[in-house]
Amino acid sequence: MSNDNSEKTGIVKISDDVIALCVVNAVLGTKGVSGFSPVFSDNFSKNFFGKEPLYKGIKISQGDEGISVDIYVIVEYGVKIPAVAWDIQENVKKEIMTMIDTPVKAVNIHVQGVKMKDGELSNEQD
Repeated sequence: MSNDNSEKTGIVKISDDVIALCVVNAVLGTKGVSGFSPVFSDNFSKNFFGKEPLYKGIKISQGDEGISVDIYVIVEYGVKIPAVAWDIQENVKKEIMTMIDTPVKAVNIHVQGVKMKDGELSNEQD
């Protein structure tokens, strides 16, 4: 019998769905955000696999250095987009660290459109 007191540690991988839930809570709680915008992979998943993705407008990558999140949002008319993007980044980092205690490598914000006061969506790009 061995008296080896060393501990064996394993790798804990958090489900993308759990991370996405943290992201959704943080983003929708940020002032100036109207909602999420679907991305190409959402449409691909729906068309190829025949089912809706569990979370739209969010792409999650997990690696040895931490979690990277790409968030595709629509903002409300009249907000300062850089300020809203900064707030989203801070809120997402805080939510992930609080809920699952995992390092966040990057939070990338992609503003896909602006929701006008009359409810119309403007996503024209010059």
